[in-house]
Amino acid sequence: MSFGPLVPLRSADQGGGVTQTLSPKNGTGALPVHPVRRPPRVHPAWYVAAVTFVTIVGAAAFASLPGLLIDPLHAEFGWSRGTIGLAVSVNLALYGLTAPFAAALMDRFGIRRVVVCALTLIAAGAGAAVLMTEPWQFVLSWGVAVGLGSGSMALAFSATVTNRWFVARRGLVTGLLTAAGASGQLVFLPLLSWIVDRHDWRPAALTVALAALVVVPFVWLLLRDHPADVGLPPYGAKEFVPRPAPVSGAASRAVRVLRDAAGTGPFWLLAGTFAICGASTNGLIKTHFVPAAHDHGMQITAAASLLAVIGVFDIAGTVASGWLTDRFDSRRLLAVYYALRGVALMFLPLLLAPDVRPPMIFFIVFYGLDWVATVPPTIALCREHYGEDGAIVFGWVLASHQVGAGAVAVVGGMARDAFGSYDLVWVASGALCAMAALMALVIRRRSETPGSPEAPETPVAATA
Repeated sequence: MSFGPLVPLRSADQGGGVTQTLSPKNGTGALPVHPVRRPPRVHPAWYVAAVTFVTIVGAAAFASLPGLLIDPLHAEFGWSRGTIGLAVSVNLALYGLTAPFAAALMDRFGIRRVVVCALTLIAAGAGAAVLMTEPWQFVLSWGVAVGLGSGSMALAFSATVTNRWFVARRGLVTGLLTAAGASGQLVFLPLLSWIVDRHDWRPAALTVALAALVVVPFVWLLLRDHPADVGLPPYGAKEFVPRPAPVSGAASRAVRVLRDAAGTGPFWLLAGTFAICGASTNGLIKTHFVPAAHDHGMQITAAASLLAVIGVFDIAGTVASGWLTDRFDSRRLLAVYYALRGVALMFLPLLLAPDVRPPMIFFIVFYGLDWVATVPPTIALCREHYGEDGAIVFGWVLASHQVGAGAVAVVGGMARDAFGSYDLVWVASGALCAMAALMALVIRRRSETPGSPEAPETPVAATA
C-alpha cells in the first residue's frame, strides 16, 4: 500500500495549541505523527541565526591573519611575497571551491556535523603552521587544511541557514550573517596584530586555532538543523515544512547543480561579478593592504586597526544592503556597489602615507560599507534564478569569488616584488570593478530568462 503527498491534519486540543502532520507509513506500518507547536513569541529561527552569527564570528579569526603574516614570514624565512601569496591563494581558492560541496554535505549530514568538522580542521591547520620551516608546509597547513575548513564555514553556510529557517526577512538575515565575518575581523584583527608585533606570528596562529576550538561545543549543543526539529514552520511561513530526508550523493549533486546552472547566462554573470568582488576585497585589501601601508611607513598595528575599522562599517553596510535587497532590484544595487568601489580603489595610491589622515579614514569608512554589501543581492539573485538549488549555486558563485581573490593574492605579491609598489594593482582592480558594475546590469530577471528554473516568490516584492 502506498501513500500520496503529505496531507497536514490539524487538530486542536482544549487550549487550541497543537497541530499534527501525518507522514507516509514507516517500516512498521504505523503512521508517525510530527507534532507542530504553536509559534512562540520569539521564533526559534532567530536563536538559530544568533548561534550562526556567533559561530562565524569565532571562526573569523582565520581570515584576519594572512595579511599580518607576509612581512614576518618574509623576514624570518626569506620567502618572497609571491611565495607567501601562493599559500594564501590556495587557502582562498579552496575556501570557495569547498563551499558548494559543503552546502550539499549539510543537506546530507546536517549543518551541525559539517560545521563542527570544519572548525576542527581549521584548528588543526592553524596549529600545524607553527611547526613549518618550508614554503610547502605553509601551503599544506594554512593553504589546504585551513582552506578546506574555512570553505565549509563559507557564506554557503549562511545561505543554507537562511533558506531553511526563514521565508520572510531573508535579505535582512543574510546581511546579518554576512556581517558576522566582519564582526570577527573587528574582534580578532587588532588582537592578532598586537600579538604579531609584540610576540611573533606563532602565538597569533595558535590564537586562531584556539578560537576555532572554543566554538565547537557551542555549535554542537545549540545549533539546530531544521525548523521541523522544534516542531515549527520556518519564520514567515504559513504551513509546517517536514524535515526532508537526507540527500545522498553530495558530491554528485553539487556537480549536477553546477552543470545545470552553467547552461544559463545569469550564472556566468554572477560568477564573474563575484570573482571581481573577491579580487578587490579578500585578495587585495585583506591580503595586501597592511604590507602596502607598511611600505609607506605606517606601523603594522595602525594599518591593521584600519582594517578592523572596515569591519565596523562592514556590519552596518551589509545589514543595510540586506534591508535594501528586500525592497529594490538586486542587479541595480550590485551595479552601484561595484562602481563606487572601483572609484575608491583608483584613489587609494594617493591616500597611503606614514600617518592616518582624514582622506584615508574616509576611504576606510566607505570601503567598510561596501565590503560585502554585494552578498545579499547576489544570494537573492541565486535564489531567484535557481530556487531550491540556490544555496549550492551560490556556493559555486562563491568559488569564483575566492578564485578571483586567490589570483590577486598571488599577482599582487608578484607585482610588489617586480615593481616595488602596489600602485598598478590598485588601479587595475578599480578597472575590474567598473567592469563588474556593467555585468550586473546585464543580468536578466528570472521572468526574462528562457528556461530558467522556477523559484519561490520572495515574501517582499522587489521593486526598483
